[in-house]
Amino acid sequence: MNLTVVLAFTANVLVALAKTAAAVLTGSASMVAESAHSWADTGNEVFLLVADRRSRRRPDHSHPHGYGREAYVWSMFAAVGLFVAGAAVSIIHGVQELGAKEGNESFTLAYVVLAVAFVLEGTSFLQAYRQVHRGAESADQTVLHTALSTSDPTLRAVFAEDSAALVGILLAAGGIGLHQVTGSPVYDAIGSILVGILLAVIAFVLIDRNRRFLVGESVTPEIQTLVRDRILAMPEVASVGYLHIEFVGPHRLYLVASVDLIGDESESVVADRLRSLERRIEAEDAVVEAVLTVSRPGRPPDADLDDVVPE
Repeated sequence: MNLTVVLAFTANVLVALAKTAAAVLTGSASMVAESAHSWADTGNEVFLLVADRRSRRRPDHSHPHGYGREAYVWSMFAAVGLFVAGAAVSIIHGVQELGAKEGNESFTLAYVVLAVAFVLEGTSFLQAYRQVHRGAESADQTVLHTALSTSDPTLRAVFAEDSAALVGILLAAGGIGLHQVTGSPVYDAIGSILVGILLAVIAFVLIDRNRRFLVGESVTPEIQTLVRDRILAMPEVASVGYLHIEFVGPHRLYLVASVDLIGDESESVVADRLRSLERRIEAEDAVVEAVLTVSRPGRPPDADLDDVVPE
């Protein structure tokens, strides 16, 4: 994951410097919007690197489920930064430029910078796309669905920001092109506003996804079924009743389940067997903690809810 974020950070720094220089020299509203976009992305990559680093810390006494949810906090900061530094600046500047009477004629420089930016952003996007595509193939999902549903907020943010960067470059080029053809800077200003709206939509999606994981996002039905089948495959387990799984960080799960054990043994033996099963489940890299309780034979799954979830 660090490679994806570092590559995106490097690309954004180079692109931001080039776009800023072009914006100063050409006076293009679309270039100003694009430079604001790239500087926002650059700052966001710093937040994402912090998110990735802090979320990897191991569980301790004060945080028994680990620090995985820190990834969503820092990714939320990045999404808010994208909205404020990217979307707001682009829209406000575009609106201000709607009344401009004359435009700068230095179009060639703007096109060259946008072309270079497209190549750099495209390189970063391909790295993020490959990583999302691997996850999509393993889960038998579309790339877009995986990008939106993944529990890894840094991967989702890089994928979304790089996608928006490529679309934003095309919008900026369109605005500058229409400005050149018509001689009216209004189209350049509209390009800036459209870039801002695009960033606002991306920021809203990222903020909403991080909010969902912060308050507790349950796993998909496919993962629920897979985990249930894994537990049922254990020779000591006759059936699985209540099963609750939620994300407590990127690719990190907290599991609570009630199981019916084979045989009818004493409490102390059952307790030892349950703990042994919990350790085996926790041996999976993705499971931070597993909590098992005894389920009565033949009892419907929902009937065990009161046994494992406090009121």
